[in-house]
Amino acid sequence: MANRVNVELKSLKELERELESLYGKAKMKRIVDEALIIGGNVIVQKIKSNFESFKDTGASKAEVKLSKPFTLNGVRTIKIHWKGPKERYRIIHLNEFGTIKNPNPRGKGAVERALRSGQEAYFQAVKQRLKRG
Repeated sequence: MANRVNVELKSLKELERELESLYGKAKMKRIVDEALIIGGNVIVQKIKSNFESFKDTGASKAEVKLSKPFTLNGVRTIKIHWKGPKERYRIIHLNEFGTIKNPNPRGKGAVERALRSGQEAYFQAVKQRLKRG
């Protein structure tokens, strides 16, 4: 069984500092990157399954891509985007938010639902990785 360390934390910044002192900056970056990729893949799969209900040509579903982890304003981030020959990135926001003529399309909120469900997968991945050490 792994050694347990009792620490009283008052903020997220304190937690980050404590984990970095325990594991080191480079290892924490690797752990966060692994968790971002795992959580990102879960979100991509959820987006694809949510898009099943209103697919026409399947281009929106086929063009969902996941970037590699990168730092944005000091925070490790991953980007889910649409890239492909049908250029679905131009119309994804119309499916997500609706238009004046069609304020409630069948796919409304599909991306947001996928993001919410993927958050838990990210936190579980971090937790599992920290347990492994």
